[in-house]
Amino acid sequence: MRLSGWGRHPVLDCAFERSRTRQDVADLVGRDGTLIARGNGRSYGDAALNRTLTVSMLAMDRMEAFDETTGLLTCESGVLLADILDVFVPRGWMPAVVPGTAFVTVGGMIAADVHGKNDHRDGSFGRHVDSLEVLVASGEALRCSRTENHDLFHATVGGMGLTGVILSASFFMRRIETAWVEADTRATRDLEDTMALFEESGDAPCSVAWVDCTARGARTGRSLVSRGRFAGTDALPPELAPTPLRAGRWRTLDVPVDGPPGLLNGATARAFNALYYRAGRLRAGSRLVHFRSFFFPLDRIGSWNRLYGRRGFAQYQCVLPRSESRQGIRELLECVASSRSGSFLAVLKLLGGQAGGLLSFPMPGYTLALDVPIRPGTARLMGALDRITHSRGGRVYLAKDAWCTPESVRLGYPQWGAFQRAREAVTGGTMKFASALSERIGL
Repeated sequence: MRLSGWGRHPVLDCAFERSRTRQDVADLVGRDGTLIARGNGRSYGDAALNRTLTVSMLAMDRMEAFDETTGLLTCESGVLLADILDVFVPRGWMPAVVPGTAFVTVGGMIAADVHGKNDHRDGSFGRHVDSLEVLVASGEALRCSRTENHDLFHATVGGMGLTGVILSASFFMRRIETAWVEADTRATRDLEDTMALFEESGDAPCSVAWVDCTARGARTGRSLVSRGRFAGTDALPPELAPTPLRAGRWRTLDVPVDGPPGLLNGATARAFNALYYRAGRLRAGSRLVHFRSFFFPLDRIGSWNRLYGRRGFAQYQCVLPRSESRQGIRELLECVASSRSGSFLAVLKLLGGQAGGLLSFPMPGYTLALDVPIRPGTARLMGALDRITHSRGGRVYLAKDAWCTPESVRLGYPQWGAFQRAREAVTGGTMKFASALSERIGL
């Protein structure tokens, strides 16, 4: 089967199998050669691709237990976050951390140790994982946690599926009174203004900024900064009060065909960014929004990645130490703007660095994510961004990457050696679990 990540680059011919039971997984692990587990294909690059064998976990989608007292949910790794929200939001529960899309699996969230708009306060998803069941190279299913098989636990959280196949997980949810978010959006003039607003918003449970990365000069870094917190029942207007935990529905639009070549380019990016910023400035202020719109705005458009056409797009996401962020983020934005490649989606967040695993992405500082259409010169742009990131002591998010070299990646992950040792110990040195990503970066 020809497979890719969400960025649709690279596209590889992969042997593909679907697992429905734990025995299915054990049988596949028992075959010769390497393999990698795959969730819903929402990592952007080549992290869930293996030419020899790629194993889909989507059919392992059972929710197994829930403790109403502690909020501990146990489920198989193929369960979608969207399904968890459909079941538990009406009951007054929400995962403590969610990424920017609900169409990811629990196994994928753990393997990438995803972060959200509340990372500066609550850390990454892995911080809220209590235990895992991982099938390792020997064919044995091991339970691991912070006290049991802890080396395997810390290597698996954020480990990009390279230690074994996650069969199931137990993680803590948190209570919510309503499905609505009290959101406040402000337009900023430039990067200084944007970062100042983040620094003033430390008490806001959630914060995120859309950045106009086509703006240059004095307007560099101008943004729409959104802050939010779940509303209590007392904040709801009369028309919402009878159903405070209404979960709502997913998606309203779809992209049925690939966008034509050149649809998204530097000129259209500049026009879109200018219009989006102007519209956002006009509607800035405080309002009540549904949690789906606040946390998962792009999920309203199915297959939005098709807008970039068959060549796909590159997403570059990095995090810089807080002391280097002000100048480093400016350099990254200026690099993209001067390239004329155009980025339609640029997102800035403040991370707290409370991560769960040895290869977890979050560190204290600011993270910038950029979507760039693939065209001649994209590899050169990715290399330039990478040099800025690592010159400032930052790192690249492996779940988004399709371009980095081994040398650049290792600069950003000081616990690389500890991860390798933990991985070798659990695989017997066979490196049974591998991906196109791990082969490319020498992991």
